[in-house]
Amino acid sequence: MLKTMPITALAVAVIFLMSGCERSATQSVPSPAPQVPTAYKGTIVAVGDSLTAGYGLNDADAYPAQLEKKLQSTGYNWQVINAGISGETSSGTLSRVNWVLKLKPDIVILETGANDGLRGIDPQVTKKNIAETVRLLKENKVRVILAGMRMVTSMGKEFTSQFAAIYPALAKQHDLILIPFFLQGVAGDPALNQSDGIHPLGEGYRIITDMIYPYVLQAGVVK
Repeated sequence: MLKTMPITALAVAVIFLMSGCERSATQSVPSPAPQVPTAYKGTIVAVGDSLTAGYGLNDADAYPAQLEKKLQSTGYNWQVINAGISGETSSGTLSRVNWVLKLKPDIVILETGANDGLRGIDPQVTKKNIAETVRLLKENKVRVILAGMRMVTSMGKEFTSQFAAIYPALAKQHDLILIPFFLQGVAGDPALNQSDGIHPLGEGYRIITDMIYPYVLQAGVVK
């Protein structure tokens, strides 16, 4: 006659077998390797006023975010940092150059001066501020793309002419890549601008991004 295993011993045996199966199942599935973020090839810092900041829009619609997306979709793994501040003048830009340098940019897209013009600041003061900003950036081995701006005609012919001349003169003097007019193809078009007629909508920034893109490649963006 076969001996029966005591109930307690049988329970212990079953638990032991089950725990062994669980360990085996766990050990058979390797844990996924932690994902290491891909290092960026370089950093672009977009410095400017509300036109860079993307006033009135979500961050993703402003041109810096759209530019980063376009670069990465075309194989250029660069980050683009939005360092735009609404209402900033050229003197404000100059005052925070050291902060911009802490972001360790390889390239700076410099868009400033429009608020100077709207406030009637002497174009020579604006030019001096931008020139010193450029000098400090270049001194720290940063490549500068200068975004040209134009002023509204209500400021008068002489003023608007002097203002527009700031950017090509500085580009020539400091050997900079010049975007002739930052709002090219967008300014004055109600379908591409917000109700204030000044700040672009997301579609307007898409056009600006496409326009800026080749200048960025020219500045030395590499894969």
